[in-house]
Amino acid sequence: MQILKNFYEKYINSRKVAPYIFVAPFIIVFLVFYLYPMISTIIMSFQEIGFGEPKFVGLENYRDLFNVHYKNALLTSTNYTFWTILVLVPLPIVLAVLLNSDKTKFTNFFRSSIFMPALTSVIVAGMFFRYAFGEQASTLANSIIGVFGLEPITWLQNSIPAMIALVVLCVWRWLGVNIIYFLSGLQSIPEEIYEAADIDGASSWDKFKYITIPSLKPVIIYVITISVFGGYKMFAESYAYWQTATPNDIGMTIVSYIYQTGFNNFNMGFASAIGITLLLIVLIVNIIQLNLFGLFKKGEQ
Repeated sequence: MQILKNFYEKYINSRKVAPYIFVAPFIIVFLVFYLYPMISTIIMSFQEIGFGEPKFVGLENYRDLFNVHYKNALLTSTNYTFWTILVLVPLPIVLAVLLNSDKTKFTNFFRSSIFMPALTSVIVAGMFFRYAFGEQASTLANSIIGVFGLEPITWLQNSIPAMIALVVLCVWRWLGVNIIYFLSGLQSIPEEIYEAADIDGASSWDKFKYITIPSLKPVIIYVITISVFGGYKMFAESYAYWQTATPNDIGMTIVSYIYQTGFNNFNMGFASAIGITLLLIVLIVNIIQLNLFGLFKKGEQ
């Protein structure tokens, strides 16, 4: 026991060793579940991997990326990311401001209920929305547009209606989460700033434009960053709508293309090459948007 006690005091409880022990679980998880798979994927992207032995093929997998399916998948993922950001940034800000106002009633109820969709299984929700956007005139979506005298739409068989269906599912699922983000940002703004603006005679719009939005800039950057990542990695929503077969690649995203190539066509090398390009695309897009927000400029807070 004395030996164990001495070992504990000398090594485990040492100021030099203890920090490494505390960060060791994170480092192990990162190495095993992130770094190793990424390095393996890079190596596999230069190989032909099927039922036989892996064979090195150089850049052949990357040259094969220039096909119509990859272009359609990239276009679908990009459009989906663009429209979800366009909705899921300004709309949650407005709703968060309303929920943060003292004039709004039942705020506690709304704050608790808006988070419920995020707790729902995306497959279960996707199946509901799949029936809601069905082809029949009696479905929910066609019944709503029928009130305005419009003809029923085959939502999941045409590109524009299909994109609307995907964005609606995403907004329903993640609107409450983004509202929570912006609510936390709003509650960190000192009330004295608004009181000083009231003394100066600022209108509600002026306070929203010159105080609220600039103060929420870090939260906005964070929400856009995770939205870019979430948009390009979207798979479950598309799978819930179309499973693996989408007419004319309407619902095929980049991740769907990876799934189809790797597990349906048993071409893991080509699927790895698609995954590497997805990683680069998300990295480049996020660097561009962070640069546009001035995050990389010196002196910018």
